[in-house]
Amino acid sequence: MSSWSDGRRPLTLAILALGGEGGGVLADWTVAAAERAGWHAQNTSVAGVAQRTGATVYYVELFPAVRGEPIMSIFPTPGEVDVVIASELMECGRAIQRGFATPDRTTLIASTNRVYSIDEKMALGDGRVDDRELLAAAGRSSKRLIAADFAALAEDTGSVISASLFGALAGSGAFPLSREQFEAPIRAFGKDTDASLAAFAAGFEAAATSTVAAERRDNGARAPEADKATEEQRRTAIAATEPSALVGPGLRELAEQTRELPAAARSMTLHGLVRTAVYQDLAYAERYLERVGRFAGVEPDRDGEARLTLEAARHIALWMCYQDTIHVALQKTRRARLERVREEAKAKPDQLFEIHDFLHPRVEEITDTMPVVLGATLRRSKTFKRVVGKLTDRGMILNTTSITGYALLTTMARLRPLRPRSLRFRREQRAIEAWIGKALAVADDDPGLAREIIECQAVLKGYGSTLAHGSESFHKLMAAADSIAGSPGAASRLAELRAAALADEDGAALDAELAA
Repeated sequence: MSSWSDGRRPLTLAILALGGEGGGVLADWTVAAAERAGWHAQNTSVAGVAQRTGATVYYVELFPAVRGEPIMSIFPTPGEVDVVIASELMECGRAIQRGFATPDRTTLIASTNRVYSIDEKMALGDGRVDDRELLAAAGRSSKRLIAADFAALAEDTGSVISASLFGALAGSGAFPLSREQFEAPIRAFGKDTDASLAAFAAGFEAAATSTVAAERRDNGARAPEADKATEEQRRTAIAATEPSALVGPGLRELAEQTRELPAAARSMTLHGLVRTAVYQDLAYAERYLERVGRFAGVEPDRDGEARLTLEAARHIALWMCYQDTIHVALQKTRRARLERVREEAKAKPDQLFEIHDFLHPRVEEITDTMPVVLGATLRRSKTFKRVVGKLTDRGMILNTTSITGYALLTTMARLRPLRPRSLRFRREQRAIEAWIGKALAVADDDPGLAREIIECQAVLKGYGSTLAHGSESFHKLMAAADSIAGSPGAASRLAELRAAALADEDGAALDAELAA
C-alpha cells in the first residue's frame, strides 16, 4: 500500500459533528496548521439531515509538499480514512456504520457525551442506544481509539468542543505536526484565544490518558476512570439509603419505616417517597409507602434481589406522579430548571434571558384538573370543547420568565392542594388500586407474573394521543394477564406482550402478538 510519506496518497480526516459544535472551525484550523507547515490542504463539508440540530461531515485531505499540485477528493472514501473525529457518541456510531473507521488504519477520536436522536426520544420504552455497545464497536472498528468526554472538557474551560477535539487530534500524534504548529491557528483566530487554548490543552492531555486507559483495559486491568465511577456510584447508593439524606423533616419518620422493607428495595422506595411528597404532600407519600409495603409482605426473595418489591416501588411512584397540568406548571417554574436553562444558554449573571414554552392544552387535560362533578360535566359539553378548540387549536407560546407567564404557571402549580378533588385524581387512584390488586392476587402462586403485571405500567406515559394509546395497550395487557394466569410461562409471555406494546405507538405490534 502506498504511503502518504512518499507523496502517493493524502492524509485523510473525517469530522462528524452536530450543528453549532464548531466542526467547520475544527476543519479550518487543521487546514491552516498543515498549510503553515508547508503541506497542501483542502477541506469540504456535506450537511446531513436536520436531526439533533443537523449532522455534518467535514472532510480534510493533507498532502506533503513533495510533488506538484495534487488532485484532492471532496468526500471521505470508506476504508481510506486515517483519522475520524466524532463530536458525540452516536456520531461515532454513524462513522462506523458508514465505513469511515477501519481496524487496519483509523485513529478514532470520539467524545463520549450523548445528544439523543429523535428515534431515541420518540421510543415508548427506553429507546437509548447502549453507550457500552457503541464504545465496544468503536474499539473493534478502529486501529486506535481515543475516547473521553471532550464536551465536558471544553465546558470546564469555558470553550467549545471543537477546541478540545483539536487538542485531541494534536495529542494523538496521528498527524506529523508539532503542538506549536497545531496551536498557531488558534492564536491567529483571535477569538476567545485563552479559553480555546485551555480546551486544546485539556484535549491534548486527554488523548494520552485515554490511550493509556485503553491499553490497561486490553491487559485486563480496570481504567482509573472506571474505578472512580464505581466508587462514586457506591457512595451515592449508600447516601440515598440513609434517611438523613432526605430533605424535609416530615419525611424522616416515613424514611425510617423503609428499614422494614427488603434491603434491595429501600433505596428505590426512598426515592419514591421524595417524589410523591414533592408531587403532592406527606399524606400522599404515606399512601405510596403503604402500597409498596403490601408487596414487601408477599416478597418471595426478601433477602436477595427482591425484584417484586423493587419494581413495585419504582412503578407505583411513576404512576402516582402522573403528568397533569399542575405538575407541568410546577416543573416549568422550578428554580432548578430556570438555573439549568441559564447555564445551558451560557448566560452571564448580568445578562437577561427569556424562556418561551410551547403549550398545547387539550379539553381532557383541562377538565381532568377540575373538581369531579364540574370536570365530568364540561368534558361532555360540546360548547366547551368548541371554545377550548378555538383558543388552543394551534397551541400557545408562553414567556415563562415574564411576570404574566410566571404568575400564570405558579398559580396553576399552587392548585396542588386541590388535586385530590380532581376528576383525574379519582380515576387514577382507582386504576392504581385495581392494578395493584391484580398483581397481588397472583403473587403467591406466580411472583414472576406479578412482577410483569407491575412492569406493564411502563406503557403509560406522556399525554394526549400518546397516553390514550398507552392506556389502550395497558388494558389489553391486563386482560391478557388474566387469561394466561396459572399457565406455564405466563410471566415470559406477558413480558413479550409488554415489549410489543412498547415497540410502536399505535399498538399494531401488540395486536399482532395477541392475535398469534
